[in-house]
Amino acid sequence: MELRQLRYFVAIVDHGSLSRAALILHVAQPALTQQLRQLEEELGVQLLHRTAQGVLSTDAGKVFYEHAQAILKQVADARSAVAQSAERPSGSVTLGLPHSISGALALPLLMATRAHYPEISLQLTEELTGNLSDQLKSGRVNLAVLFDDGQLSQFATTPLAEEELQFICRADAAYAQSEHSLTLEQALQAMLILPGLQHGVRPRIESVAREAGLSVGNVIEINSIAILKSALLADMGATILPSAPVLDELQRGTLRAQRIHSPPISRTVVLCASRNIPLTNAAAAISRLVRQVSDQLCADGSWPGATPI
Repeated sequence: MELRQLRYFVAIVDHGSLSRAALILHVAQPALTQQLRQLEEELGVQLLHRTAQGVLSTDAGKVFYEHAQAILKQVADARSAVAQSAERPSGSVTLGLPHSISGALALPLLMATRAHYPEISLQLTEELTGNLSDQLKSGRVNLAVLFDDGQLSQFATTPLAEEELQFICRADAAYAQSEHSLTLEQALQAMLILPGLQHGVRPRIESVAREAGLSVGNVIEINSIAILKSALLADMGATILPSAPVLDELQRGTLRAQRIHSPPISRTVVLCASRNIPLTNAAAAISRLVRQVSDQLCADGSWPGATPI
């Protein structure tokens, strides 16, 4: 198996056509087809379905595509690491952010990177936490912001902040009580709109509830912050989230947040890197910058409900 075969395969999938990929790669289509055939023969599986409209990945092709992307990224990172200067880091760095964190961190990080490291291309990817963990393991992202659920020992971690979770619902909902706070038991009695069991705040809520002798009952599972907010505004239920993802709605008064006590709930936000794949100088610089930006956002109140660690 050769790197060029991986590049060819990724290009074919990305462009959905052998002819378009051949044009982009400046390779004759018969040669591209031959390399693809050799790759499939070596793997012993069919990677692509040929149709009149183009090509589609088989199930095996979808799996191989993810690995091929990760391998090509690691090769590019290795080349970049050799060429980089520690004083003037350059190159591309991919940072994964969960949906519920990106609203607080994404823009400040992009602005800080431009100001401090103009030669670094910071690529942000917004994903579910379970997906980000898999991408970090495979090397498809250099760094990822995750939540410490006791399962991060496989990564090198840097704690960033402790983020309070609150009970959030539509401002005029029946759940919106007059008090500024409620117990966890009261919060769990509502119809809750939460991510799936392996994503975001859900593992933390389940864990704290179990420790308090409580259980999470009525749940509508939604893994998108945008759809979750729409469901809240439609008064389909309430949620338990940090305030940052819904800050605009809270400030406009369309949603209302109440603090949770007995017990309170918070989550530890950490920056993670692979223990097996070395960071380039550029990725190490972004790692330091994430910590600096996080501390500043906590200090000036731009990241509501978060305190630095």
